[in-house]
Amino acid sequence: MDSSPADTNSHEPPRPRPIADIAESLQLDETAIEPFGWHAGKLPLNLHQQLSDRPKGKYVGVTAINPTPFGEGKTVVTIGLAMGLARLGKRSIATLRQPSLAPVFGVKGGGAGSGRSQLLPAESINLHFTGDLHAVAAANNLLAAMIDNHTKRELTPRIDPQSISWRRVVDIGDKGLARIETGLDEPLQAPRRETGFDLTAASEVMSVLSLATDLADLRNRIERIVVARDPDGAPVTAGQIGAAGAMTALLRDAVRPNLVQTCEHSPAFVHAGPFANISHGNSSVIADLAAIRLADYVVTESGFGSDLGAEKLFNIKCRASGLRPDAEVLVCTVRALKFHSGQFDVRPGRPLPEAMLEEGLSALRAGIPNLQAHLDILQQFGVPTVVAINRFPTDTEQETDLLRELALDSGAARVAVIDSFSHGGAGAEDLAAAVIDACQLPSQFDFLYPLELSPEEKIAMIATRIYGAADVELSAAAQAQLREYTSLGYGNLPVCMAKTQYSLSHNRSLTGRPTGFTLPIEEVRLAAGAGFLYAMTQGISLMPGLPGTPAAVRIDIDEDGTITGL
Repeated sequence: MDSSPADTNSHEPPRPRPIADIAESLQLDETAIEPFGWHAGKLPLNLHQQLSDRPKGKYVGVTAINPTPFGEGKTVVTIGLAMGLARLGKRSIATLRQPSLAPVFGVKGGGAGSGRSQLLPAESINLHFTGDLHAVAAANNLLAAMIDNHTKRELTPRIDPQSISWRRVVDIGDKGLARIETGLDEPLQAPRRETGFDLTAASEVMSVLSLATDLADLRNRIERIVVARDPDGAPVTAGQIGAAGAMTALLRDAVRPNLVQTCEHSPAFVHAGPFANISHGNSSVIADLAAIRLADYVVTESGFGSDLGAEKLFNIKCRASGLRPDAEVLVCTVRALKFHSGQFDVRPGRPLPEAMLEEGLSALRAGIPNLQAHLDILQQFGVPTVVAINRFPTDTEQETDLLRELALDSGAARVAVIDSFSHGGAGAEDLAAAVIDACQLPSQFDFLYPLELSPEEKIAMIATRIYGAADVELSAAAQAQLREYTSLGYGNLPVCMAKTQYSLSHNRSLTGRPTGFTLPIEEVRLAAGAGFLYAMTQGISLMPGLPGTPAAVRIDIDEDGTITGL
């Protein structure tokens, strides 16, 4: 097989190789991969258990500072880093989430990278791919239908209709479904009640899929999902109403990671897609467990900033997988730090202000406290951190040099400029070398909190030590919910915070490094199957709407079947 990297100076769009070639590069027999079209494939069930005699590679996380609404190219950096490592002779695998259709058609557009640093086949990954998102939605909505049927027929265990907490899902941002009333038909076919839809990526089933360690664990987690209460207030689970087996059957293939390739033909696993602002924001445990036995370096991306995806990688995903990070990459950009200066009016769905794209060293300095905060967050976990300056065409040399200097002064173990968007893996070699170096440094990884702490104490530790809050304010409803979950035996679960990604606080308008604020917790939800408690901050929504000009209006297809605008 020709293993030479793609010509990154060519203007021809990158062409994927047959998926059998990518499997061969992993020393996997082509019969071990079930092709899904020409350029994607499903890995076998429980592959990581079959590879248990192989040594483990290094485990590298990629996170970011708080982004602008357009993102700071964290996926581009993740893919570029994997390609850069391959150019330096290291076997590398990037593990990423599958993009949700909501942001694909909403503000951000496609989520498979871009330029000379993207995954292939990008159009498939951004759209239906191997059907995993649809399987998650089908399993979730089957459970919803079985709950209504069980309740109407007054089966055992009895369900109090007003206690049903399970919601239906769809993977399109459709704000009109966030709050609805069901059971309106005559004669009555289901309990009449107020409910709503969440995004598929925000569902507990998606979190279960991403945190399960094998098929058996997947079924056990589904069985534990709490969907309602009986008339005496005891939890009713998916297992008790007989839904776990059928839901697992729907997810049998979805639990198998998807093999694709970078545009330089190094392997990548794309699997599961929980959001980071309203879920744990990381790709699947199963994909990482397989990748760590197949590669020298596994590069895994966490959603949004270190206050969200990375904190949850460490406190939730690493607890489920047993893996420990050897290094963390913190992506930052000149434009995002200018955003955190508070000097510019940046809004979702609108172009960045022109003045923000001009050289502005004073604005850059004013935004540096946000970078310092994220470095402080990562240092609390004892992981060596490399700052990756993702260069944009509007950045000047003076801005880049200043940012490098300030990042080192702020505590970064290493700093590297990356330009993989324009130059592919060649533009990431400096970052790859810095990561290899950082992985040789001692990692003293530890969790932020022990599980024995009360949920209130865990929430307070995340709020004060990660976000920089002065205090936490729990609503009366949240206090009652925490008392209930603790009395039912769920108090030792980790906490998954749901908050805005644009600020270290709950308030998106508080840029930079806000201090002295009180973090309001309006509601706490139980995700017993996923294995955590959701703490919902003020204003968070599990069903976002579309912007004034959705990305969907740019997407089209020509007469040859080529999709454009993603």
